[in-house]
Amino acid sequence: MEPGDSQAREVRLVPSGLQVGDVTVPLLAGAVHYWRLDPRDWRAALSAVKRLGLRLVDTYVPWGVHETMPGEFDWGRRNSRLDLVSFLRAAEEIGLWAIVRPGPHVNAELTRFGLPERIVWDRDCQARSPKGHPVVLPAPPLGFPVPSCASRAFRAEAEEWLRAAGRVLGPLCWPHGPVVLLQVDNEGALYFRDGVYDQDTHPDALKAYRLFVRSRYETVERLREAYGDPSLGFEKLQPPRAASFATPRNLTAHLDWAEFQEGLVPNTLVWMRDALLQSGCQGIPTSHNLPLGDGASVLDPGRLEAAVDLIGIDYYHRASPAQRTVIARRTTELAARCVAGERPTFACELGTGFPPYIPPLSSRDCLFTALTALAYGLRGFNLYMAVDRDRWIGAPLDRRGRRRPQAGDWERLLTALNRIGFAELERSVEVAVVVPRSHRRLARVLNAFGAVPPAVFDLSGGGAVDSCFEDEWKEDGPVVVEVARFVERLEGALESRRIPFELVSGDVFERAPARRPWSVVACGGALEESLRETVQSAWDSLVPLTIGPRPVTRDAQMRPLNATLEVPEGLPVPPYVAANSGLIGELLDVARERLALGTLQAEPAEISVELHRRKTGEPAALFIINPSDHDVNASVSAAGAEVATDALDGQDYSARLGRLELRLLARSVRMLELR
Repeated sequence: MEPGDSQAREVRLVPSGLQVGDVTVPLLAGAVHYWRLDPRDWRAALSAVKRLGLRLVDTYVPWGVHETMPGEFDWGRRNSRLDLVSFLRAAEEIGLWAIVRPGPHVNAELTRFGLPERIVWDRDCQARSPKGHPVVLPAPPLGFPVPSCASRAFRAEAEEWLRAAGRVLGPLCWPHGPVVLLQVDNEGALYFRDGVYDQDTHPDALKAYRLFVRSRYETVERLREAYGDPSLGFEKLQPPRAASFATPRNLTAHLDWAEFQEGLVPNTLVWMRDALLQSGCQGIPTSHNLPLGDGASVLDPGRLEAAVDLIGIDYYHRASPAQRTVIARRTTELAARCVAGERPTFACELGTGFPPYIPPLSSRDCLFTALTALAYGLRGFNLYMAVDRDRWIGAPLDRRGRRRPQAGDWERLLTALNRIGFAELERSVEVAVVVPRSHRRLARVLNAFGAVPPAVFDLSGGGAVDSCFEDEWKEDGPVVVEVARFVERLEGALESRRIPFELVSGDVFERAPARRPWSVVACGGALEESLRETVQSAWDSLVPLTIGPRPVTRDAQMRPLNATLEVPEGLPVPPYVAANSGLIGELLDVARERLALGTLQAEPAEISVELHRRKTGEPAALFIINPSDHDVNASVSAAGAEVATDALDGQDYSARLGRLELRLLARSVRMLELR
């Protein structure tokens, strides 16, 4: 069925994609930037996108490109490349739905990330450093001062742009047009300057910060007690400007400041979303994308979910063992959130190529990333870029829609996903590894590298072990580093035993603590109140749950608790485990036996395997990942299947004594259809 055929007037997110009237549309999209192409090539490019097997076209709508002067915009009258309506109508006629991303920040490798020059140089719009200076992002080809999310001046300007874009997009929203998903802003990590002491001391941000602190402590007396300073008051309260603490007892003000920053982005997305909705973009869901390193950034997906309907992430990874781990962590955590909310697990940007100022990504890197992300639970993606343009290298289609050699790989993958019905499958998972938000906030505060945020280390696979300093904490020791090493050892022990697991954010775990056969909560001694209550309730119900490497003794602000958690008798697994790798291994062996945890045997040790089943429980797809730099001969459990077919090259493999034998090239992934 083509876009607009159905008479129903609702677009809903469902686990397998979008429900558009009575049609379910898998979230398989390709990015095409209309303003960067000759309009005479639009139809050829869009037709090529559809022939690849994609169902949607994705495009930014850049503020700085459309603005001709303050408050006035060209939608194609002067420059035919800016005729957004004609571009989207062409997509509709070709049979594509549309995802539209009007910013106001779009990045898109544009100078000033698509913001008008007058905005970034407006002092009233600029974010401020602790010393009151503009916060500059050194982004090629031209660094620029970033806007403040709290600035009322910036908000007024951005709302005017969003209302103008909304008036153009409103008549194009389904069922009147092809637009079925609307992204609000882009990669909202405070323009990648999200170190705790980087920003924002804009007067409007300070006003909002003081309101936040007042709402938390209510009285001056409670504030002074919490911060250990009898001279403080709400009216002139200043945030901490540097890592001026020596023990956990000095951290409360720093953690409050970090938590306030986490609320800036979702609060900003709310008014941006409302500007679009009020201008006519109603009846379709909204989304937001998290950038690389999101797990260590200012972004709190739990808060973002209150602002938009769908959270997705961006993927730009190389094929390597370290990046396989990063992809697994990011994807399983996203999948756990999306499954809990009955949403599709979506890559808002799945790199097919790269901009010229990051390390090169080969087509092999991109395919490895895609297949690895699918192995760990991704259900849909947007190929960024599907069609080539300036400041980009490696798209599978050129500017006129002509195929490049790598286009065949993506076409075969998309054909396989549609044939298998991959969006409807479920990844087998036995263990939830729970990472509290309070731990990630503490890691941000303890980042030792100033303006180089912890997200940079997270992206490389290093994390807190490389970026945090806690050497002088005689009383408590290096709790963040200890938790990071605990999680790494736990992951390694689970993988060596072939027990499938997922990372889970604390807020997602609170919704369904018994969703997996066993859960392990990472804790350095501090947990937020809501998570403590969830753990206590789970233990009281004898739910298999373990805490490590430390028991809970502090709240989320690192203040000592008056009472500890009560451990009932009869728990099926030990309630606590230390960071020692031997103890973790022993615990896993106990849990595997007592809880009958499922495994999937595979050799050699360096490969990873992931199984996906149909809702009936029938095995449907098996991924075998070889991130190493050498070819391997793999022997993998067939999961009860008699025959497996490589989804991309069509080669068949017969199971012998319940196992599949096949060869994997270095840094490659095999996706097998089971039957």
